[in-house]
Amino acid sequence: MFLPTGYAVILRFLILNPRLLMSQITQVSNSGQNQIISSLELAQALAEQLAITPNDWHRFKNDRKAQAQQQIASALVFLLRDQPQEALDHLKQAVGWLDRSISALPCPGHGTSTRTKPENL
Repeated sequence: MFLPTGYAVILRFLILNPRLLMSQITQVSNSGQNQIISSLELAQALAEQLAITPNDWHRFKNDRKAQAQQQIASALVFLLRDQPQEALDHLKQAVGWLDRSISALPCPGHGTSTRTKPENL
């Protein structure tokens, strides 16, 4: 099976990082609950864990691995919800982070200044 380079990287990432998903399974099994957890619930928990919060944005804005992880987890949620186009959009974003074809947008609070210079005194 042939996969474009970016998708092969994503597949490899998922295969090589099973601990991300296993940590969620362990937390649930340690809680003493005997319920069955659906794939969607696991994917949502993973997406929630990997989401970059507004408070962490500055710390992770240029962290390509963290950005790609967030996008891949979101893609999995959309795929399990039978929304393949949205999943593909997130996978493309993940590929962009990994192949360095995209970068973080500037922080809205740190854009160009609209302040005027003080007049000569």
